[in-house]
Amino acid sequence: MIDDRYIRTGIFLAPFHNTNENHTLTYERDLDLVVHLDKLGYHEAWIGEHHSGGFETIASPEIFIAGVAERTRHIRLGTGVVSLPYHNPFMLADRMVQLDHQTRGRAMFGVGPGSLVYDAVQIGLDPADQRNKLEQALDVIVRLFKGETVTEKTSWYDLREAKLQIAPY
Repeated sequence: MIDDRYIRTGIFLAPFHNTNENHTLTYERDLDLVVHLDKLGYHEAWIGEHHSGGFETIASPEIFIAGVAERTRHIRLGTGVVSLPYHNPFMLADRMVQLDHQTRGRAMFGVGPGSLVYDAVQIGLDPADQRNKLEQALDVIVRLFKGETVTEKTSWYDLREAKLQIAPY
């Protein structure tokens, strides 16, 4: 175990894999790596979201985190990052609160605008709008996490008295 009086350790899991590898096995290896890090005493692991390129195949960090949380006990698990413009902010906030409870508070929420241009292009987003959409969505998510009811209409979502069913862990 690592003595955390002196250092806190973490990893950003960049799941780079050859495009011709068996994807089921690459997911299993990534899961096993985080389990091993938990046993070594690492404090946190961050999992990214990617949809193109072919070599980073984790499309949903939340699903990956839910799977690895069942196999680990101590390591904190973060979305590093969820690309906010790709998601309805209410639905994402709801999923993150569920994940927070399922991990008993070990989930960490990291967000970004999305980094691969083709990720945005293939779902019809203008990459130039991603930063603005990030700011809009993050404002809504923070308000939802605080227990507020949100009514807000934008060009990409329409929330009407949206309120989370449960509070974060």
